Amino acid sequence: MAVWDPSKNKTYQILKDAEDKGYGVLAPIAYNIEQIIAFIQAAEAKRSPLIIQVFPWAITFSSGLLVVAAAHAAKQASVPVAIHLDHAQDEAMIRHAADTLPFDSIMVDMSHYDMDENLAKTAALVKYCHERGIATEAEPGRIEGGEDGIASTEDLEGALTTAEQVEDFIATGIDFLAPAFGNVHGEYGPRGPELQFDRLKSIHDKVNRRVRVVLHGTNDFPETIMRRCISGGVSKINVNKLVLDDYLIHLKTVAPTLSLTTSMEQGVAAVRRLTEWQMDVCKSTGMAN
Repeated sequence: MAVWDPSKNKTYQILKDAEDKGYGVLAPIAYNIEQIIAFIQAAEAKRSPLIIQVFPWAITFSSGLLVVAAAHAAKQASVPVAIHLDHAQDEAMIRHAADTLPFDSIMVDMSHYDMDENLAKTAALVKYCHERGIATEAEPGRIEGGEDGIASTEDLEGALTTAEQVEDFIATGIDFLAPAFGNVHGEYGPRGPELQFDRLKSIHDKVNRRVRVVLHGTNDFPETIMRRCISGGVSKINVNKLVLDDYLIHLKTVAPTLSLTTSMEQGVAAVRRLTEWQMDVCKSTGMAN
């Protein structure tokens, strides 16, 4: 296997530029072809880099076809676009994805194991991915909650990321680190996000540019909180509802009255509008090389 050279990896290239220049890169979840089209259209219109993510569900549901479509769209795009597998929690699935599908990066999510086993499994899978030219992400601590399309870990207690965990995870060889600092998967409830920005700063200082920092759990983030997270050092911005809400409303309220083709076209437009807005929020507009 080839020696791992992160400088040749698309996700790594995109996020290094973001950290160097102080902006965030959207990493939206794609569930279908309309959303892939919309994300690419938004990135090209805004001249923004982009990371398209899928959950492992997309591999099992479509036998990998959705991943291949996303990778084809990324290759044809006029701006840098990477393809990422988010929250991969099954070791066999990670190896299958690394061996057979066109991913630029994979999140090795072993957070449902105890810490020693988490670290050991993460290190082994990072090595496996690196040997195949694929960058890796992991989650020190445990971000509470669950998301559509990934295995639930709601029976496990959330745990905020510590400085010791940062060092332990960097030692596994990961390229991107997704800390828990009060962010949660899913909904925040009536009080909204209550993030520990001092913890985020200490994590970013501890990382000291050895890896890129990733933001999970952005549902319903106002612009002020998103920009404060970016100012705190995050460069990869995972989004789901923030860019898909209008699409879901469209499906429920307007789509039943339209032809299928018109419904799909309007669905693309709905996703594109919110994605372009979030690119402005994250300051990636105009940053594509």
